Amino acid sequence: MLMMHKRLIALLMVLALVVPILAACGGGTQQPAAEEPAAEEPAAEEPAVEEPTVEEPVAEEPATEEPAAEEPAAAGELPIVNPAEVEGDITAAGSSTVFPLAERIASEFTDEGYAGQIAISSIGSGAGFERFCVAAETDISNASRPIDDEEIAQCQANGRDPIGFLLGLDALSVVVSGENDFIEEVTLEELATIFSTAETWADVRPEWPAEPIQRFSPGTDSGTFDYFIEEVFDEDPAPLLEASGLQQSEDDNVLVQGVEGSPFAIGFFGYAFYEQEGDALRALAIEGVEPSAETVEAGEYPLARPLFMYTTADIMTEKPQVASFINYSLSIVNNVINDVGYFPASEENLNTSRQKWLAVVEGGEAPEGGLTVAEERGLSQ
Repeated sequence: MLMMHKRLIALLMVLALVVPILAACGGGTQQPAAEEPAAEEPAAEEPAVEEPTVEEPVAEEPATEEPAAEEPAAAGELPIVNPAEVEGDITAAGSSTVFPLAERIASEFTDEGYAGQIAISSIGSGAGFERFCVAAETDISNASRPIDDEEIAQCQANGRDPIGFLLGLDALSVVVSGENDFIEEVTLEELATIFSTAETWADVRPEWPAEPIQRFSPGTDSGTFDYFIEEVFDEDPAPLLEASGLQQSEDDNVLVQGVEGSPFAIGFFGYAFYEQEGDALRALAIEGVEPSAETVEAGEYPLARPLFMYTTADIMTEKPQVASFINYSLSIVNNVINDVGYFPASEENLNTSRQKWLAVVEGGEAPEGGLTVAEERGLSQ
């Protein structure tokens, strides 16, 4: 009995040790349940799925650029033209004065990729308006004076309403040979005498030589001729046309060579043709004012004048290449006009021409009104 009692006590002691151990082991088998929060980790990654919503403001950026598309019209700026995308030919004719500027712009247009043909004829402003208004065979009429009422009527009779785009300014230069050593300046009254009734220089001023005056003038189709007659002879060409020793040509280079050939010669033409000759010619001061960028822009030089390209709203609509070329001309003209030998128009007057273009292209018709007479000449009030 004593032995059995001892064995029972030993068994109880063993159970007392084993049961806690089994309980501990049983709790360990439940540890996977304790790891259940780890199964929720995919939910913690959900913000990454929502990342596209964070980029939504970037997708809205094109809407914020819309006001910029309206800025050109407000600032008088024109849409950018890519000459490489322009198709179709262009025909222009008119002023020999505008010709060098138009030709330079056309060259730039072609150099930038335009593959069409631009035909520009130098035939004088009057002849240019005849081809544009009467024959209706050109797209653009270049002119060194505003179109007159009769020419407007001729255009309208052929269904053309002309619109003038001011490109810049010219100083009609009265020039003598570089060898002339007796004349520096003249008044408008003396200029009228020189180009009409005076036989010799001494007939104008006694101290000048008694040598016959050799006169060189553009032809009657020239805008330069028209402008000179308007300013010096009050629109009456007879005194000049009846003057002795008068030689005329539509080619300004012929006039240049004629004046350079004698110290007693005198002529008039665009400033660009004078400037390119250097010391071979001298430009006279008129009423004490010499031709220059400053005197032209200020309206001080008496023989300053405008340079235009004319076309119509219908032509610009039917021939987009013409609208593109006018746009391009108005956009780059101030980059090249000094190189050609003319003067920039004021930004205000140039913007008026740009606004005309915008009104035609956006609205399909020319704006009413336009430049005043002073603005047509590009002069400040």
